[in-house]
Amino acid sequence: MRATHRRRRAAVSAALLALTFIAACTTSEASAPGNGPEIEVVPGKTPSPSAKPGQGKQSPLPLVTFRGRKSDKTVAYGGGDAPYDYAPSVLLDGGRYRMWWCSQLGVANPAGDDIVMAEARSMDGPFAGPDGKRATPIFSGRPGGFDAMHTCDPSVVRVDGVYYMYYTGAAGDHAHGNAIGLAVSRDGRVWSRVNEGKPIVRSARHVSNGNTYGAGQPSVLFLGDKFYLMFTDTTGEGAGRNGAGQFVLRSRDPKFSEGVEALGPDGFEKVPDTSARGRTIVDAFSADWMWVDSLAAFAVAHETSNGTLLTFWDIDFHTNPYDPVLVPGIWREGPGLVRRPDGHAIVSTEDPCGTLPLDLVRATKEGRHGPADLRHFGLDVGGFDACKTTGRALLALDGFAMPSPQRTIDLVINGELVRVDRRSVAEKLAVRVLDGRVPSLDDVKVAARLRPGAEAVAAPGRGTGFVIDHRLWRFDSADVAAMNSSSPRQVSDEDWDAYDRGPDLDPSR
Repeated sequence: MRATHRRRRAAVSAALLALTFIAACTTSEASAPGNGPEIEVVPGKTPSPSAKPGQGKQSPLPLVTFRGRKSDKTVAYGGGDAPYDYAPSVLLDGGRYRMWWCSQLGVANPAGDDIVMAEARSMDGPFAGPDGKRATPIFSGRPGGFDAMHTCDPSVVRVDGVYYMYYTGAAGDHAHGNAIGLAVSRDGRVWSRVNEGKPIVRSARHVSNGNTYGAGQPSVLFLGDKFYLMFTDTTGEGAGRNGAGQFVLRSRDPKFSEGVEALGPDGFEKVPDTSARGRTIVDAFSADWMWVDSLAAFAVAHETSNGTLLTFWDIDFHTNPYDPVLVPGIWREGPGLVRRPDGHAIVSTEDPCGTLPLDLVRATKEGRHGPADLRHFGLDVGGFDACKTTGRALLALDGFAMPSPQRTIDLVINGELVRVDRRSVAEKLAVRVLDGRVPSLDDVKVAARLRPGAEAVAAPGRGTGFVIDHRLWRFDSADVAAMNSSSPRQVSDEDWDAYDRGPDLDPSR
């Protein structure tokens, strides 16, 4: 709603791999000391700063932009009697662009904001709902709930095969103090409310500035082993005079019912519940964000007079490691960044070490009763070398493979190297097999080796996985086992869960 004035849990049982790297460096500057915040990378865990706050601070580094692009027409709209379309959440998921956004359709009850969805093979459309219509309503108000009339501002991620949708809910047209709810799904279309249908984040009511919108406009991503939730709260301590500002909470629990940390002046601090505020990371409404592995930074997108501005933050929000990047063009409300299912930036398959493809969707005009005309804008970002140092390369090349020194293939998965004997198997598991080896990974120890005929197991509802060195490495591609000359042995769910887990070998990216 508009604000006016695990989990990929890679349970690593081996010794943790600790690496430090410079989070902001160009090709010529990568070896220079103090060129950005230093980060410690631990497979399957949330990255953490190696330096203390304030140590090694440098001026933001410039990035270059090129290959600007935009659609020449509307790419998606609710169709029928929809008076507006805005606040999109966009995922590149299984080769499809899937978009959820706020609209209002007469066929969806009760009357009020609805969340609709549509899909396409290209960002320039045409987008269509699963039912073949312009858009399919998939989530609406629930009578008697905090979201009795309006459900809007969806933000969707997929973790461990589950879709999580955070959204703004309101009980009526003039309700004060909106709140944030959570729903889950197995397919992104049929959703169930969690937390007994109660909000997971309510208006803090710390301040009174005349803007009673409350808490809403959530944006979620998953990093390491935690959900990071950015949101508006016009009543929170630290919000601007007009209520603008984006607060951040994080937790391993998607419901944020336990283990909650709030971003404060000195970084994340443990707090008793989701009512804690105190610091915002951008002075804006209706923002979106993502984690950019190749830059080792958060990118926060919000609208300015000239288009969508992306501001970059280091892992602990101590510094801005890069200058902002502008995606120019007309806008009315938005934006919705095109992201991976986990809320990370899309990786360039052509140049994962030096190019960041940046695409988004935003409303571009005022419709009959609100923002409308969803269009695609984008550009590429360069001026960095993510593969110059070991830690940066392990982040940027997650899911890629490359030749090994032993005439096999090394697959980069969640900060580890898995050596795969058969190239055909590696090609099936990897985003892409690079033509040559990346030198910065030469000294990284191989965590596991997948040999032909390796033991494989399968369990109903769990999937299929290879057992390598007593660890279970799950994969989704149905024909991978056969390509590796492995015959999966059926096991019970209990036996499956008893294995120590390695990272998924082919998580969707």
